[in-house]
Amino acid sequence: MKTFYIADDEIAIRNGLKCIIDWESLGFSLCGETGNGEDALHDITRLVPDLVLMDIRMPRMSGLDAVRALRTNGYRGHIIILSGYSDFKYAQEAIRNGVDFYLTKPIDEDELYDAIVHVQEILDRDTDSSGDMERYKEKARNVILHDLVTGHASPSDIREDDIMLDADIYQIVIYENFSVGIADLTYNFADLLKVTNQGSLFFEHFEEDRKDVILLKGTPALERFQNFVDHYESTPPQKGSPLDSLFIAYGRPVTDIMNINESYLDAATLLSRRFFCMQGQHTLGYEELPNVEAIHMELSDEKMAEFCTLLTDFLQTYNRKKVAETLLSLEEYLYQVRDDIADVKLFLSDLYLQIKEKMNHIYNTMNIPFPTNTAILDFINKKYYLYEIILFFSEQAEIIMNAIGNSSRDSVLDDILYYIDHNYQTNIKLESIAPLFGYNSAYLGKIFNKTVGESFNSYVDHIRIEHSKDLLLQNKLKVYEIAEQVGYKNVDYFHKKFKKYVGESPAEFRKQLDAKS
Repeated sequence: MKTFYIADDEIAIRNGLKCIIDWESLGFSLCGETGNGEDALHDITRLVPDLVLMDIRMPRMSGLDAVRALRTNGYRGHIIILSGYSDFKYAQEAIRNGVDFYLTKPIDEDELYDAIVHVQEILDRDTDSSGDMERYKEKARNVILHDLVTGHASPSDIREDDIMLDADIYQIVIYENFSVGIADLTYNFADLLKVTNQGSLFFEHFEEDRKDVILLKGTPALERFQNFVDHYESTPPQKGSPLDSLFIAYGRPVTDIMNINESYLDAATLLSRRFFCMQGQHTLGYEELPNVEAIHMELSDEKMAEFCTLLTDFLQTYNRKKVAETLLSLEEYLYQVRDDIADVKLFLSDLYLQIKEKMNHIYNTMNIPFPTNTAILDFINKKYYLYEIILFFSEQAEIIMNAIGNSSRDSVLDDILYYIDHNYQTNIKLESIAPLFGYNSAYLGKIFNKTVGESFNSYVDHIRIEHSKDLLLQNKLKVYEIAEQVGYKNVDYFHKKFKKYVGESPAEFRKQLDAKS
């Protein structure tokens, strides 16, 4: 039976976690529990449970510090974080340390159950395949060959007769599953290349970092492989076929065995860049190696804020063309950054969460069907390709626009008025919103004045003053706080505008209302 461990400083929560899940039916038994981080670190290191439920805020050591120490010490079990914090930085840190799920309190019982079932399925699959994988590794790996390919062997370590490397040319190929895990690949590489490999004459292979590494040996093997690649690229494999499950990266051909590592580094670098492949692309060759020196940009909070502002503005103005152009610019920007793919995914997750927060704040009376934060983080983190995430952003943009849209509005001017009514709290100006709707500001000003019967600035003032009157009626905020909430940074200027449109000061307006009540 699999084991689980609970670390939470609240005993009521620990008892609740033991009761709300039928652990026995899922094949789990409790091996320990504690209310502080230091004991959790000690117990988990000693007991090595299959699953840990870990709170973040605990005495003596935080849950995240305990997780970090466990991973450093080699603990490879599954971890579900239970946190009272919804802050993205906590989730980001958890993901960096290999946490399976980040659930916020109060814990949703169904969400916790689904997370545990997901871990159970992974554990069951690993148990079923572990025996076969160990036998495969034993047969497939040769320590000297492995060190030669990965660059850990010196010339004095190599005896060519022992490892059968006396060919005229060599090339490294790395292949893995196109969409899921290497454990799902069951196709023999020799069968795919249609070559006979009796006595390992044409290639050697071993597993490195859960990927199959192939060392092609000799001109016939390299030619056969190139023919295979040419056909593969010119005739895309049928959906669901064996070839459709493969992703292949290959390095440069070399003639000296001590240069085989260069071909390996080519293929490994290409494989690390597969995140940026186009839809349906199954191969990456050494000819497509990026110029690493030319990639100098880094992810930044400023760029995130820029993309967040652009996308939220275009979403509110229903400008699908500009949304698409901005997503394309986002894709191009990310291709040029030198950060790790994991950091790129975290950037995209944070960007989506900021858009979600901003749109929910602006349209707080509407029920926009956003996914949960956990679902967003999980979805983006598990995607193999950037185009999949960009497509998700595009689909979400359509959902958001449909949710905030008003079918009764049939003109651009109606959309502009709607935009003003939801953004009057910001420093809204005609010059800034005119381009969002595809207009020149001077031309839009004339159209606005003629149609609405007053200037753009006057209309915005009216909207702000009407909302300020509602806030004054509630009698909960001070006048200067109300001024800020409706978009006036200067309280004296607010007084002036309020008196102009209402005929009395905000204080007088509130006083009269108090007298009537």
